[in-house]
Amino acid sequence: MILVTGAVGNSTSGVLGRRNPVAKLGGALLPAVVLLAGVDPVSSGLILAAALLSVPAWGLSWLDVLRRVWPLALAVTTIAVGNMVFTGRKGGAVLVDAGPLLLTTESLAAGTAAGMRLAAIALPGVLAVLTIDPVDLADALVKHLRVPPRFAYGSLAALRLAPLMATEWETLGRARRARGMEAGRNPIAAVRLFGGRLFALLVGAVRRGSQLAVAMDARGFDSRGTRTCARESRFTRADATVLLGSAVLTATAVVLAVAAGQWNPVL
Repeated sequence: MILVTGAVGNSTSGVLGRRNPVAKLGGALLPAVVLLAGVDPVSSGLILAAALLSVPAWGLSWLDVLRRVWPLALAVTTIAVGNMVFTGRKGGAVLVDAGPLLLTTESLAAGTAAGMRLAAIALPGVLAVLTIDPVDLADALVKHLRVPPRFAYGSLAALRLAPLMATEWETLGRARRARGMEAGRNPIAAVRLFGGRLFALLVGAVRRGSQLAVAMDARGFDSRGTRTCARESRFTRADATVLLGSAVLTATAVVLAVAAGQWNPVL
């Protein structure tokens, strides 16, 4: 929820933050698709370094990014450590040998490469989402990618409701505690209470979604006729430059990985 709630603002103070949402998402998607095809530290490291260095260009502060992407950092660390411990590549010098736990230089490299790959795939997309206004995104999808308006604006409505669901989740927790419904140190009771809380949230979400769908249909969002947008969405040369720069960076990363003999395609 941290990433979702942070995405409702639009950063216009940076060169990249002012770009069209389609260009920003496209620029983040290109390296992600390529990195899914291979695992190596060279291409992942280059793209990750470029993403980190580009943070000021998005109009974001390092502290703000760190505060919002801590779940991503936790996931990257967990996956990297898991690959270090459970990989079948145990060659090289032994670093840690404690019974079933065996870490070598090769397993350390394998885990580091896996973690860098995940971070390089996710971070550009996170930076793009943090600087995209949902309304601008819906307008850009409809105008430039010809996405059906019903799907685009329905997704916009769902994104707008995401922070509300986070608030409702906290409200449900406080209401249950006020009624004395606490698990204490009983793990079975904790699982049972969590399931009940999740079910209540789901019921409320379905009910609110049904009401919103009826309201949107009543306002003409179900119309199959030609629609217009209240705000102009333009795709400029600067937006095309973002896509071109992303393609050049991705191609350079792959070429350097191949030249270094590190390119390791998954398929």
